[in-house]
Amino acid sequence: MPESQRTSRGLAAGVGAYALWGIFPLYFPLLAPAGAAEIIAHRVVWSFVFCLGLLVVLRQWRAFADLWRRPRTLLLLGTAAVLLAINWLVYVYGVLAGHVVDASLGYFINPLVTVFLAVVFLRERLRPVQWAALGLGAVAVLVIALGHGAVPWIALVLAASFGLYGLIKNRVGRRVDVAPGLATETALITPVALAYWGWLEAHGTSTFAAHGGWHAVALASAGVVTAVPLLMFGTAAKLLPLSAVGLLQYLTPVLQFTIGVAVNHEHMPTARWLGFALVWVALVVLAGDAARHRRAQILEARAAAEAAGA
Repeated sequence: MPESQRTSRGLAAGVGAYALWGIFPLYFPLLAPAGAAEIIAHRVVWSFVFCLGLLVVLRQWRAFADLWRRPRTLLLLGTAAVLLAINWLVYVYGVLAGHVVDASLGYFINPLVTVFLAVVFLRERLRPVQWAALGLGAVAVLVIALGHGAVPWIALVLAASFGLYGLIKNRVGRRVDVAPGLATETALITPVALAYWGWLEAHGTSTFAAHGGWHAVALASAGVVTAVPLLMFGTAAKLLPLSAVGLLQYLTPVLQFTIGVAVNHEHMPTARWLGFALVWVALVVLAGDAARHRRAQILEARAAAEAAGA
């Protein structure tokens, strides 16, 4: 596939994934009275069912089976699955508890976390401007914590879990097809989800069959709603550099923040506005530096090509 076509497909998939994730705060309240843990159990189970169907349609059963014979890849995908489950659980809890703005903060600082992870795990060297952006992000979290009287743990857990998930997907993405990879991730955590679902049924606290057919359909639809953006994200992570995927992430928290403030009318004290302003400044600094560095690389490569041609 030509590089321009890879980039176009990656961008379309990335924008689609982050836009869908951005409007999730409008979707999960529709699954009431199911709680966060029950919703996650259904997300896992029905996502796995959806992925099995997708493997049939795409005829990728052999690729799926091959992953189970590669211990190192399976370990990475298993780690990714655990991180994904943690991210899902905390996010749905945040939405149902009325903390959509905190959730959006997690995804706003996620690009900063991605840069930090690149230093820790990939041994990348940061430029001074990137260090400044990370510092601003840390100050922003501190300002919000002091002004709110509590550490914004929902935001921090979401940023860390999804940052690590993105790192793993980027590392294995070029060796693992999207659908078999997601099917493997959901397969690894489906037994836990089924066990919890069974426990709810045994104790009479499951809402699946207790609130009519439409509620059961809504819970089952979580599989499609969950799997589609994840497949799109997997495609983007496979076709785009990690830095480009990080830039696209801004779309999700912008939509979430808008829903939290304009639709849910969540309280926004001065300290929280100040903290968010610092995060936005940090992101502008980070994006501006990335654009300048990319432009310099292009000019350098062009000059080298011209010199070689001479």
